[in-house]
Amino acid sequence: MTFEVTPWMYPLLFAGGLLAGWVDAIAGGGGMVTIPLLLGIGLPPQMVLGTNKFQASFGSFTAARHYVREGVAPLADARPGIVFTLIGSALGTLAVQQIDPGILNVVIPFLLLGIAVYMLLTPRLGTVQSHPRIPRMTFYATAGLALGFYDGFFGPGVGSFWAMAFVVGLGFHLTRATGYTKVMNFTSNIISLIMFGIGGYILWLPGAVMAAGQILGARLGSGMVVKKGVRFIRPVFIVMVILTTLKLLSDRLF
Repeated sequence: MTFEVTPWMYPLLFAGGLLAGWVDAIAGGGGMVTIPLLLGIGLPPQMVLGTNKFQASFGSFTAARHYVREGVAPLADARPGIVFTLIGSALGTLAVQQIDPGILNVVIPFLLLGIAVYMLLTPRLGTVQSHPRIPRMTFYATAGLALGFYDGFFGPGVGSFWAMAFVVGLGFHLTRATGYTKVMNFTSNIISLIMFGIGGYILWLPGAVMAAGQILGARLGSGMVVKKGVRFIRPVFIVMVILTTLKLLSDRLF
């Protein structure tokens, strides 16, 4: 499968990766920038999904690495979640080849809308660290398998679901939840990335240009999260959840 990318497209791809990496490191939803961009330059849908997964993996890795190094998301503590998320993602990637995921287009927007409304009605949610409501291993087994499966199967909004799960289930404040979320996002990206690579659905050079933008954007965004904390994350998070909801509803209706 071949596709010609003209030189003028590369600055646009880099800028799109930069913006998406910044947004994704803070609140998720970077795919709302990159997927329309890749579709807009004329890539077929399979190449869009594969190339998007390739370039997004660099952003999620960069953000996750920064959060780990800053102590926001210690890798040793997140390891059980990584294992269960890998398993869930593998199962989801296999399942999507057998089952039509179209039903999720109806359900997911309303779940995301519920998250946004809940955040708006509980202004102190995620502002301080609180006691876990679920035993840590039970949480990782449940959330890792379920959200890993969802990301491998469908994916949109998974960062929002992870962040809310960490806040509600383990009592994390939103800064810490964001750090752990990026670790899990990168984990679940690995299986899908391998599958798209094997299938030949990655446009490597344009993806690499976007990846360069992703790395810079993710570094800037994750640095702002660590520096500015919950007051900065919360409004961006709510806006991105609402925008993702509207995008999914628009795709479904129109």
